[in-house]
Amino acid sequence: MNGSNQRLDLSSVEETAFLTLYAKAIESQSKDPILKDPITEAMVERLDPILQEQESPMAKKLISRSLDPRITVHIPLRAKKYDEYATQFMKNFPECVIINIGCGLDTRFFRIDNGEIVFFDLDLPDMINLKKQLVIENERYHMIGQSVLDFGWMDQIAKLNRAAMILAEGVLMYLPKEQVKDLVFELQKRFPNSELVCELTNKTWVEGFRGKLAGLKMKQRFKMKEEAGFKFGVCSADELETWGEGIEFLEKWFYMDDNHPKLGLMRIFRNWKIFNEVQFTAHYRLNAGEKTTETVNN
Repeated sequence: MNGSNQRLDLSSVEETAFLTLYAKAIESQSKDPILKDPITEAMVERLDPILQEQESPMAKKLISRSLDPRITVHIPLRAKKYDEYATQFMKNFPECVIINIGCGLDTRFFRIDNGEIVFFDLDLPDMINLKKQLVIENERYHMIGQSVLDFGWMDQIAKLNRAAMILAEGVLMYLPKEQVKDLVFELQKRFPNSELVCELTNKTWVEGFRGKLAGLKMKQRFKMKEEAGFKFGVCSADELETWGEGIEFLEKWFYMDDNHPKLGLMRIFRNWKIFNEVQFTAHYRLNAGEKTTETVNN
């Protein structure tokens, strides 16, 4: 945790980053937490007095800890699952690279570090500038302030020549489909020994009336200033396999799949297709059939 007393400018940072941060902090401080994250708790303590100066409805909700309980359960469950995907990959490739796309204020490196991985957080410059004031980089943890669509960020990572796990938690649905395809193909080319875990939205909740309804619902529930609309959706989790050779669908996960007690009565809907195919996480191998051995840099 960075102990700098420098004033933090939050004006240009997306509100969703604070929403996910505070959701994890609230759950971390609860009884029998889904995800214990002391660094996130410390970040929230530092941000509280700064958010008190903000006028937005979102800031008021965060300060008062009055978030929808579904969010304070869903977001930690999702973060824990992505941690597990990374940890499993690390068992096979202890010296791998982990790339956290659209990282926001997440502290995944500090939750999963095995002492050998090299970890990269990637987000837009304003977000990374803020994050660098809250947590400290080291020789194996790096932050890159760049658009995910400016593929130059891959240069410094690809030259490490290590197996790569790419995590895109809550990112791809905000990009147009063609840009998502370009990104996947570039990842496939640059990181031949890699896997991708990403959150996806069903196409029916992106287009037409349902898409508009979903955007309005997010704006109202989370008290955001702007409507957060989705641009990319799929018909099924294995759709990416049709994009090109080598993309192999491995697994689909929905946050109710864990059947966690803190989901409460919501668990009765866990097997309803109308719920578990709206938004979910999918796991892919990007170069299926290729030799999967890690090159270790000495």
